[in-house]
Amino acid sequence: MAKAPQASKKPPVSKAPAAAKSVKASARRSAAPKLEGDGSTLNTSVDSGAREKVAEALTKAVADSYTLYAKTLGVHWNVQGPSFFGLHKLTDAQYNELHQAADAIAERIRALGKLAPTGNETFRALTVIENEAPHKPTSEMIAELARDNETVARRMSEFAELADEAGDLFSHDMLVARIGVHEENAWMLRSSLAQ
Repeated sequence: MAKAPQASKKPPVSKAPAAAKSVKASARRSAAPKLEGDGSTLNTSVDSGAREKVAEALTKAVADSYTLYAKTLGVHWNVQGPSFFGLHKLTDAQYNELHQAADAIAERIRALGKLAPTGNETFRALTVIENEAPHKPTSEMIAELARDNETVARRMSEFAELADEAGDLFSHDMLVARIGVHEENAWMLRSSLAQ
């Protein structure tokens, strides 16, 4: 008797594992590295390592801007004397601009995948601006705001250089613009004190 040919012992071919492998490989190739913060996967114009450094600098910049905003608002409320109206208007314009700037910087931090700072304790730890001093005469408050704006302008310059080195052109340009605003604020405040 002739033997029947034996069936091949090869396992059945399944298309599912190959398809799954292909999807996983494709996902690995297209996935950008994750940046700690909001848990999002980012694929921006800025390298992930550079985003960390720039976001850290921007976190300090937003703390400086927000603290200077609060301080300028306090001066706005408390100026008095013969120059009251002009100083009240000047500080009004400056604190409103600072509020918008803090918001824009915080939104840039979010765009880089980090969480923006919040809370007075956090701002106090990150800023170079002292805002816990008791009320002072108007001329002293204005002189102090002028110095604070100069200090923040210097910090923005450091942060702009860091952003430039990191290749973050948007943050660099934003910070360079802030330098000009703070230097102009300082000039206007100093000029208001001239006799």
